[in-house]
Amino acid sequence: MSAAPSPGAPDPHAERAPIVTISGLSKTYASGFHALKRIDLTIRRGEIFALLGPNGAGKTTLINIVCGIVTPSAGSVVADGHDIARDYRAARARIGLVPQELSTDAFETVWATVSFSRGLFGKPKSPAHIEKILRALSLWDKRHEKIMTLSGGMKRRVLIAKALSHEPEILFLDEPTAGVDVELRHDMWQMVRELRAGGVTIILTTHYIEEAEEMADRIGVISKGELIVVDDKAALMRKLGKRQLTLQLQSPLDRIPDALAGYRLELSRDRDALTYTFDVQREQTGIAALLRQLDDLGIGFKDLRSSESSLEDIFVSLVRARP
Repeated sequence: MSAAPSPGAPDPHAERAPIVTISGLSKTYASGFHALKRIDLTIRRGEIFALLGPNGAGKTTLINIVCGIVTPSAGSVVADGHDIARDYRAARARIGLVPQELSTDAFETVWATVSFSRGLFGKPKSPAHIEKILRALSLWDKRHEKIMTLSGGMKRRVLIAKALSHEPEILFLDEPTAGVDVELRHDMWQMVRELRAGGVTIILTTHYIEEAEEMADRIGVISKGELIVVDDKAALMRKLGKRQLTLQLQSPLDRIPDALAGYRLELSRDRDALTYTFDVQREQTGIAALLRQLDDLGIGFKDLRSSESSLEDIFVSLVRARP
């Protein structure tokens, strides 16, 4: 894939500065359903931010409010210095949105629909920019084809092209790889990285944990309209993750000896393996002391392996912990 379209190279000194600020954002529908409950969130310029959450958690509602599609019940959103309510046109001009739905202008050509989207934002015609986008998204050879003739994956690329047509600085991707095959998913991950390298701030919602683990700089988890946690991906996995050491025993145990009660140990169903869970934050893992104690007790092992929790493990534990 060639270099991705961009509104300009990012300022390295501004990458940590906020480009989107969400304050006290709430949404209650006429039915009384509380879709969002006082969301406070800052998106840093130039980052890839992944918003994780189960279906119905409020991810799409949050995006639609930021993009001016849904009116909040309370709170404010500022996009690149412009309030989305008071200065809608300026704020919205800085935002590109790729929705979940694949609906688009079925009878239009790829070139026509992307060019039309640029005009909607009052941008002057720029065939060179449209060509740049289409080439970057591997759509150039399809430019004269009607949308209805394209595959699902190509239609999704057209939606991204439309969102980028007016040169936004912020791009929202709502479930960008839902329903696409694994190969295309990896292609799109690469495309997102290239967009970020070109200066675009990316906010994506996903229920594919591997997508967030692969791409995101920071991760937010939303459940039942509340933002549970927001942190750098590495810090999140370090703080909330757990590591385990599994020891394959030489002989089965009837039970865990009382002398080992101070360790977080679990005996396997077939009683021939012990699993020790330890805190990754502590300097002393306790492994050395455990192995010495096992030796003192005459409990031998023939193999050991270590593992650590994935982002999916952390996500599931966070969501389950909510009342």
